[in-house]
Amino acid sequence: MAHTDPLPDGTPARTRKLTHDIRKALKMRERETALARIEKQRSAKKAEIAAKVQQTDLILAQGNLPALRQTHHPVAPPVRDARIKPRHRAVFLSFVICVLGTNLVSAWYLWERAADRFVSVAGFSVRTEDTSSAIELLGGVAELSGSGSSDEDILYEFIQSQDLVRTVDEALDLRSLWSKADPEIDPVFSYHPPGTIEDLTDYWARMVDVYSDGSTGLIDLEVQAFTPQDAQDIARLIYEESSRMINQLSDIAREDATRHAREELETAVQRLKIARSEVTRFRNLNQVVSPDATLQIQTGLLSSLETQLAETLIDIDMLRQTSTAKDPRTKQAERRQAVIEERLKQERAKLGIGSGNGTADSGFADLVGEFESLSVDRDFAEQSYTAALASYDAAVAESRRQTRYLAAHVKPTLAEKSMRPDRLLTMALVALFSFLIWAILVMIGYSLRDRR
Repeated sequence: MAHTDPLPDGTPARTRKLTHDIRKALKMRERETALARIEKQRSAKKAEIAAKVQQTDLILAQGNLPALRQTHHPVAPPVRDARIKPRHRAVFLSFVICVLGTNLVSAWYLWERAADRFVSVAGFSVRTEDTSSAIELLGGVAELSGSGSSDEDILYEFIQSQDLVRTVDEALDLRSLWSKADPEIDPVFSYHPPGTIEDLTDYWARMVDVYSDGSTGLIDLEVQAFTPQDAQDIARLIYEESSRMINQLSDIAREDATRHAREELETAVQRLKIARSEVTRFRNLNQVVSPDATLQIQTGLLSSLETQLAETLIDIDMLRQTSTAKDPRTKQAERRQAVIEERLKQERAKLGIGSGNGTADSGFADLVGEFESLSVDRDFAEQSYTAALASYDAAVAESRRQTRYLAAHVKPTLAEKSMRPDRLLTMALVALFSFLIWAILVMIGYSLRDRR
């Protein structure tokens, strides 16, 4: 291959043009020479293959074997020069429209139309007091039962609920706050008033981000608005409403425990009233304050009579030994004995004793038994009342202190710089996904073309 020496820089323009034409002619001649050489090699190869085929046919014919069918191996023509085809232009045009055009439109919108949004950050967690009251420590009353669901999960769902959106909208007018960016200028990121509460809740999910850490119980909140003060006001109201909701849950739990203790106390009071009224009715009916006291008096009287009877019998025995049977002192002592025995019989009859056949009057014994039964009922009612009163006092003491509360470890911040939209990140995502979508569509098109 011939080489031409470069011309010096001072060569005229016409001479340079002639030199370029000469180079082009030399390149065309070298290409034709290469093609002629390739064609000559191809012809020699074909002649060699034909000679081998003839030799094989001759050998087969001498061996009386059937001749093999000659197979012609066509030689592919040389590859033509690559040219731009319509499908290549279509692929390039689709790349310009789908990728470059999308990125240019997105960049124009983000830097020219999208309004700046400010972010207010807050962090809080639900805390629980485990301190026991003095009544619980003294009485050993069981503590209140806990909730079945995690307070953090409840609070996470509450912040995203339509109820909170309605409450904040009534207090701050969210529709006007989030439409400060003109929807006609920024239709993508701005709110379109007035809209329904469902529309406002959907836009709330875009502007309020909640992150909950189940392992630590911490909740982080990010609120976006078109002014720093609006973002801070919304975050502060969310915190206040969340605290009110947690306190309300605590009030409900304490009210349930207090109501149960109060119902038990009312039942114990009614039982005690009934037991005491039965004792009072018994006393009025039998004109006896306490059968035990009456029994002690009667027992003392019987003991005294028996003592007197024993002394009288001793006196009679002594008189019989020292005097005659007609002695008036003996007769007087015997009359005294009869009177004491009669009195003993009457007093024993009052107590229901003294008859061996079981037919004697046993009213006083029944009276004592009935009073003891009423006393047992009254004592049980008093003990139940004491336990119910202690339980109620513990529940009331528990209701007077806040068992759950919301503690803020990061108060709602006031932003000084807009953080949304993140234009660079958004552009990177748009470029990535637009290129991926375009590549997938092109591969699908080529795969369909190859199947035809």
